[in-house]
Amino acid sequence: MDFAPFETRIGFTFRDKKHLETAFTHRSYLNENRAPGREHNERMEFLGDAVLELVVTEFLFAKYPEKAEGELTAYRAALVNTVSIADAASKLGMNEFLLLSKGEAKDIGRARQIILANAFEALIGALYLDLGYNAAKDFIAKQLFGKSDEIVEKKLWQDAKSRFQEVAQEVMGITPSYKLVDQSGPDHDKRFLIGAYVGAEKISIGEGKSKQEAEQDAAQKALIAKGW
Repeated sequence: MDFAPFETRIGFTFRDKKHLETAFTHRSYLNENRAPGREHNERMEFLGDAVLELVVTEFLFAKYPEKAEGELTAYRAALVNTVSIADAASKLGMNEFLLLSKGEAKDIGRARQIILANAFEALIGALYLDLGYNAAKDFIAKQLFGKSDEIVEKKLWQDAKSRFQEVAQEVMGITPSYKLVDQSGPDHDKRFLIGAYVGAEKISIGEGKSKQEAEQDAAQKALIAKGW
């Protein structure tokens, strides 16, 4: 895989290209492409997650000096959640460079969103290792800081279910409800499909490894479907 176009896209040139390759390597890829010295991106993701949290915390602390700890924590969670960073990864075209197994490459749903979010954090870890803290900070600033105003103004820091309920009650005078549509898989790996309803109208279907996760996913999709 030639990562030079991606380096041009993000404006950073890696000294050690192996760091960049590792950031894009999913565990499943190594099952089909074993090679000495090649690593998947989970350790890099662990590092990048910590750098991301520090950089975003530092930014929000300076930007909102009047806000209490609880609100800042909620803002940070909204800025760095899976949906937010997967969206940033998608806009960067990271999909084009992911190293996945043939099976994982076919999945374009929620699982791909999680893979993208993990790769985004791994990329931050790779930048930190290769080019230092300031490079990682500059990258995060370009990709995420611009979202903070919208998060605060539109109350996107609320969890999706709370936000969907608040807007549905305000706009339609109805409290949303959730119903189990389907469940599958063994006990250790359940998948739940849950519908989000306003009255009798099914607005969306969410997916998750727990009912709570599926409800949040359904609420998030319902907000998008309704343009809220």
